[in-house]
Amino acid sequence: MLQAAQGVLQKSLCYNVSECGTTLDENMTNEISRVTRSKQEAKASYDRMSRWYDVLSGRFEKRYRDEGLGKLGAKEGEVVLEVGFGTGHCILALARSVGDKGKVYGIDISEGMCNISLSRIEKSGLSERVKLHCGDATQLPFKANCFDAVFISFALELFDTSDIPIVLDECRRVLRSDGRICIVAMSKRVKDGTMVKLYEWCHRRFPSFADCRPIFVQKALEGAGFRIQDASEMTMWGLPVEIVLARK
Repeated sequence: MLQAAQGVLQKSLCYNVSECGTTLDENMTNEISRVTRSKQEAKASYDRMSRWYDVLSGRFEKRYRDEGLGKLGAKEGEVVLEVGFGTGHCILALARSVGDKGKVYGIDISEGMCNISLSRIEKSGLSERVKLHCGDATQLPFKANCFDAVFISFALELFDTSDIPIVLDECRRVLRSDGRICIVAMSKRVKDGTMVKLYEWCHRRFPSFADCRPIFVQKALEGAGFRIQDASEMTMWGLPVEIVLARK
C-alpha cells in the first residue's frame, strides 16, 4: 500500500509462517523490511476499505496491472489463478481472455474484497468463467498441476518476508509443467533511492498504513525454482515497480 509515503492504497495479505522447503537468500531477507501486521488485522483492514479501494487506489494501479496482464498473455481455453484479486479488475480481464472454454480462479483474504469482486463479475455476465475463494494463499485450496498461469499484482510484497517463499512454492505446486507466473510488485534494489528509503521508513513507523514494502521479485522467484523469462521496470511516484514473467 502506498498510503503513508504516496497516499496510494494496495491490497494487504499477511499470512502465518509454516514449513517450506524454499528459503530466501539470507542477505536478501535481512534487507527486506518485515510485515508486522497480523493476518486478522490485515483482513479487517481490507474488509473496511473494500468499498473505497477503487477510489483510493484503482486509478494508480491500472497501468501496472495492465502491463502485467499483457506480459502474462492469458489465452483462450486456459485455466488461470489470481492471488490477491482485490476488487476484481484483473479477474474480469482474465475471464475475458480465457473465453468460454477457459476458467479463472481467485483467492483473497478479505471477504469485503470478495463481495465487491463477485458483484463486478455478476454484472459482467461472466460468472460461469470465474470461481473465487476467500482464504489463505499460503495454503492454496487447489490440487497440484492444475493451472496454466498464475497472476499476482501488488500482493506478494504484502506478505511477511518468511511467507513469500511459501506462497511461491504453493504457486509452483499448482502450476502445470512449464506453466507461467507473472508478478507485479514494488521492487527493491541493492542500492535503493531516496523514495524507497522514505517509503521503508514509513513502513517501519506506520505499518498499519504503509503495510507493504519493496521486495526482490526476481530473486524470490528464482529461489522458488522458477525460470525468469522477461522482466521490466516502471515507476510509481518515484518507487520502482517490477513486472516479471517466469516459468515453472
